[in-house]
Amino acid sequence: MSAREISKLLFTTVYPLYVQKAERKNRTREEVDTIICWLTGYTGEQLARHTAVNIDFQTFFDQAPAIHPNSSLIKGVVCGVRVEAIEDPITQKIRYLDKLIDELAKGKSMDKILRQ
Repeated sequence: MSAREISKLLFTTVYPLYVQKAERKNRTREEVDTIICWLTGYTGEQLARHTAVNIDFQTFFDQAPAIHPNSSLIKGVVCGVRVEAIEDPITQKIRYLDKLIDELAKGKSMDKILRQ
């Protein structure tokens, strides 16, 4: 999928999939929300508003208050691509989020996921 195609995916379509993935592994929606808020700087209320309307990833990240400065510490492979090597900024942020949700589903502690 090209960077342009991935940025046009609806966040509101993918968000429930993140939650389902976490819940299948006995994690919670609250943990998913904590991860998203940590990465983007959204408050819980702002995130809830964004999950209630059709918004694509491009807009979701463009409107994010502040990408966490420790996001550059997110390393690893998502969909066969190293997230730290992705050049397109929006695609990289989306893959950062994918990686964090993967780590949650694999049972990592929230401290490690949030790079604390």
